[in-house]
Amino acid sequence: MVSYEGFPGAVGVSRLTVYGWPTVDGHPGGGTPHLHLACSEGYVVTAGSGAVQTLATSGFREIPLEAGTVAWFTPGTIHRLVNGGGLEITVVMQNSGLPEAGDAVLTLPPEHLTDPDTYAGAVRIPADVPEERREEAARARRDLATRRFLELRAATEAGDPEPLAAFQRAAAALVRPRLDAWEARWRDGAHAAAAATGAHLAALRDGDTAHLTAARATSTGPTARGRFGMCGRLNVYEDI
Repeated sequence: MVSYEGFPGAVGVSRLTVYGWPTVDGHPGGGTPHLHLACSEGYVVTAGSGAVQTLATSGFREIPLEAGTVAWFTPGTIHRLVNGGGLEITVVMQNSGLPEAGDAVLTLPPEHLTDPDTYAGAVRIPADVPEERREEAARARRDLATRRFLELRAATEAGDPEPLAAFQRAAAALVRPRLDAWEARWRDGAHAAAAATGAHLAALRDGDTAHLTAARATSTGPTARGRFGMCGRLNVYEDI
């Protein structure tokens, strides 16, 4: 019998408090623009207000966010959170494990996207320094990515698709060395979860209830609190 005992659908969950540092384009606060290459992402807004700004080949969009809003977007969508005040979100990520394995590329200038080592150096937040130094690094990284995001948006809206296409190509090249490891995580996670559902349906069709006798309940808490993430301070659940 195929089995899967992880979180439903093999999704990842985190609690996000969006950064309140003023942005380079005049918003009261906001996150770091980035895209995912293999994962869809969803937001369940639990407090505050703001917006998520998205940029794709189809163009720019701004989706208002308030408590109760559910929003999501597919791989390749550059997204940037704007904090209008007290914005808190439960983030749901497809393919749990892939985001932590590097399925995100920030909209940094081209010179930072030339190879994985150069990119890693540009986005790294040092762990062995006081918190105020880590905050400075996170804020500088966000502002650098935001300026390039605004350039990509302006080019796209002016009818020039090449800067965005060049960023997409560079992002894909950066993650290519990780693809074998990502496929293994997918097979053990989302693929296994879907296969288990198929096996359960087949068993029920045959009157086989063996999987019901193996039922169990699980709970967990955050494995990290207040981590400096791309869009804000994160409570992370890594054991689901």
